[in-house]
Amino acid sequence: MEAFSSTLSLKRLTKRLGPGVITGAADDDPSGIATYSQAGAQTGFGLLWTVVLTWPMMVAVQSISARIGRVTGRGLAANMLDVFPRPAVGMLIVLLFVANTINIGADLSAMGAAVKLAVGGSQHLYTVLFALGCLMGTVFIPYHRYVEVLKWLTFSLFAYVGIVFAVDIDWHDVVKGALLPRLELSGDSLTLVVALFGTTISPYLFFWQSSQEVEEEEADPRDAPLLEKPKQAPVQLQRIAWETCAGMGMSNMVAFFIMLTTAATLHANGQTDIQSTEQAAQALKPIAGDFAFALFSIGIVGTGLLAVPVLAGSVAYAAGELFAWPIGLEHPPQKARGFYSVIAAAIVLGIAVDLSPLDPIKALVWSAVVNGVIVVPVLVAMMIVASRSREMGQFVATRTQRIFGWLTTAMMAVAAVAMFVTM
Repeated sequence: MEAFSSTLSLKRLTKRLGPGVITGAADDDPSGIATYSQAGAQTGFGLLWTVVLTWPMMVAVQSISARIGRVTGRGLAANMLDVFPRPAVGMLIVLLFVANTINIGADLSAMGAAVKLAVGGSQHLYTVLFALGCLMGTVFIPYHRYVEVLKWLTFSLFAYVGIVFAVDIDWHDVVKGALLPRLELSGDSLTLVVALFGTTISPYLFFWQSSQEVEEEEADPRDAPLLEKPKQAPVQLQRIAWETCAGMGMSNMVAFFIMLTTAATLHANGQTDIQSTEQAAQALKPIAGDFAFALFSIGIVGTGLLAVPVLAGSVAYAAGELFAWPIGLEHPPQKARGFYSVIAAAIVLGIAVDLSPLDPIKALVWSAVVNGVIVVPVLVAMMIVASRSREMGQFVATRTQRIFGWLTTAMMAVAAVAMFVTM
């Protein structure tokens, strides 16, 4: 009876998980895990404060992107066309496609490497199988069913929390690292901080969450954009607020524990040069044991399966809105050919990135550069849209959202400049 009750409770919980939680979980993709692992191995507990700093900023910008989708009934790209000329929006979407494709390739490669480490075999074969699985699932499973799969995959993130119980932690140093910002004014240190900011606050997350709000609204015949049904606003905006806080909180908590684990194991044992997720997993095994290694590897695969559809889907939504195509994961493939073609192209080219002689770490660096370039104009456009009653009616962004949103925009602009200066 208890098992039955627990199952029902878990089902009720997953029903309540919406776009904010899935978006937050997708932020901790394998390439992000590599960045957090590198930060922990290289600096110990010294950069834990970056995760604490970015949480309220993530909540602000992601809740704004969700608000735009729910209020207007249109995704972020469609609303950006009201602010920027079409060619400018088109160029941003092309750059988004390039950055996401590189990210997809790196994520698929990391998933293949994690399975190879665990069971042996061909990394490239596993990579191709994961890619085909993500593509088939995204294209042929209707949204209302596929989103349930994505919700369950969010629980794979807790593997990284579990690792902490397998290693010894100096909690006094952890608190100092989290609450007392320290930063070496060196090129390597600044570049790492920029990478952490860019990994945490990424443009594809804005496009995905705003479009998912539109999907959720269209999937329920009782719902409509808040401009058309303003009486739904209190419930919907409150839901967006709490689930975005929860989703971004979960995302940053996992990032915190990844940095914490690698700091307490790899950094403490003199292993400070970790360049990929598979290196981090492999290095953990002799230090923290098989349990930590297994959890780390499971997390890589789970987050990759979650992130690849989000990366591919976000650019497909943006491109579909730019060209006025039918869009949405609820549509069968024959009724949204352009939309699904973009998803397929992003994933297939991601396989090509894995199979190419391109250095995956250098590829991720260039992906971060592209994201660093496009995130600032995307944030500017998003903040302008969210602040104008012409688009948002009575549901413009709150004062707190505007303050933190513009602070985030300024921080990312400084980060982008710092990235170019220190490269």
